[in-house]
Amino acid sequence: MTFLDKVLKVFVGDKSKQDVSSIKPIVEKIKTFEKALEALSHDELRAKTAEFKAKIAEARQPLQTKKEDLLAKAQVTEDIDEREDMYLEVDKIDDEIYDVTEGVLNDILPEAFAVVKETAKRFVHNTQIPVTANAFDREISGAHDYVTLEGDQAIWANSWDAAGKPITWDMIHYDVQLIGGIAMHQGKIAEMQTGEGKTLVATLPVYLNALAGKGVHLVTVNDYLAKRDSAWMAPIFQFHGMSIDCIDYHTPNSDARRKAYNADITYGTNNEFGFDYLRDNMAHSPDDLVQRPHHYAIVDEVDSVLVDDARTPLIISGPVPRGDQHEFDALKPKVNAIEEVQRKHYRCFSRS
Repeated sequence: MTFLDKVLKVFVGDKSKQDVSSIKPIVEKIKTFEKALEALSHDELRAKTAEFKAKIAEARQPLQTKKEDLLAKAQVTEDIDEREDMYLEVDKIDDEIYDVTEGVLNDILPEAFAVVKETAKRFVHNTQIPVTANAFDREISGAHDYVTLEGDQAIWANSWDAAGKPITWDMIHYDVQLIGGIAMHQGKIAEMQTGEGKTLVATLPVYLNALAGKGVHLVTVNDYLAKRDSAWMAPIFQFHGMSIDCIDYHTPNSDARRKAYNADITYGTNNEFGFDYLRDNMAHSPDDLVQRPHHYAIVDEVDSVLVDDARTPLIISGPVPRGDQHEFDALKPKVNAIEEVQRKHYRCFSRS
């Protein structure tokens, strides 16, 4: 630390401590919801997710309607310049929708975080959680054995397999994890010590931002962590009707990988996310894209991903010509012919 840094620290204070101090009132606000949530039934707790989504949809509605009207007009407008202006206006509306959504997420953050904490608490204190079965519960029960159906009820167990490792849920968010979750939502780097539950911390901002319905990416450094964490945390999200997948399970450019990107929450390794982005930029048709527009991402081991791994660039190449078939040789005579025609017209124009 330089002498100037020391002087600034004396008068201004430590930046991280200032950030934590500004976050603590939000933590206290989260705690104010705990008693009310504890009194809710399991079904009522799950209904909170639909309530949050409804608030976001209501705030977006005027802008969404304006956007849809502009797109409809652009489809029938023959003037190219006018149509281009309409699409630029649509882009501005998308930015406004993002800002409005962010405002709602910040407003509901304390209660949403409290919902995730209460969910974790119920999985700790109950070996089975019976709820009224919905279509999503029935879908999950067909793929995972931690959800069973009994008549009109779905029974959620608190034990499951996490990428080959059997686990029983035993974690509840502490204040330090609430602080870390708020920091992540705010776009800050949350540095946490080993054992402070970084994986559990991520459930808070992941749930909150998944409410927007635009997709959340959680980027990890290796495929084991991606597969383990996606399976480990899955029931906490699925209990609230959120879909979750891991791209590392699926072949690149496949329908399964495209479906993984369309999930509410998508886990994967930094290299796979990066290569999918490169492949999408080489696609010839929108149907060939696997990723959807990016919305929110959390990067695990951010120093490793954005510093160490970033030293090795991701390189992807196009198709290699077959044998003696070279496009340059095939196209050169045609280009020469076009160029010769241009020269003739230029000479004629100059003489006149």
